[in-house]
Amino acid sequence: MKEQDDEEILQLFSKENSREQAFSALVNKYQRRLYWHIRKIVIDHDDTDDVLQNTFIKTWKGLDNFKQESQLFTWLYRIATNEALTFLKQKNKKNTQSINDIEYQLSKSLESDNYFRGDQIELKLQQAILTLPEKQRIVFNLRYYEEMPYEKMSEVLETSVGALKASYHHAAKKVEEYLVSN
Repeated sequence: MKEQDDEEILQLFSKENSREQAFSALVNKYQRRLYWHIRKIVIDHDDTDDVLQNTFIKTWKGLDNFKQESQLFTWLYRIATNEALTFLKQKNKKNTQSINDIEYQLSKSLESDNYFRGDQIELKLQQAILTLPEKQRIVFNLRYYEEMPYEKMSEVLETSVGALKASYHHAAKKVEEYLVSN
């Protein structure tokens, strides 16, 4: 079965009798990409599944109001990013640990993660990325792993291209310093 394009999905969703089919097509098309985008933000597999589920719930509820002023992909990434950041804020409120303890715990979680398939170099890179502030980590992951253009990132994160370039530059320097010193 061929993958439907966004326009076809949106047309199907606009008809009451084909909404579920359209939503299934949307989930099938974007689930994997959104999973890995969220995973790079929240790190833990189970947390990622929860955030992904919340992302698709919000998508289902909001798809009627999607005005197509941006691409569907951009809109979904924005929802996923906001859900991941909201999840982290809620988790941090509940957590009384310091940020260093949380980074250490995430790093250890990554090392013991059955879903992590990287070698030692990739593990070290992931640990370096975990030391970045939240926003820099997201920008770094979008640019480095997904090779997302700054213009597209600007739409997803609702930030200027200049700010994103600066953020990526600072993040890359911090990652490099971490890798050299550890």
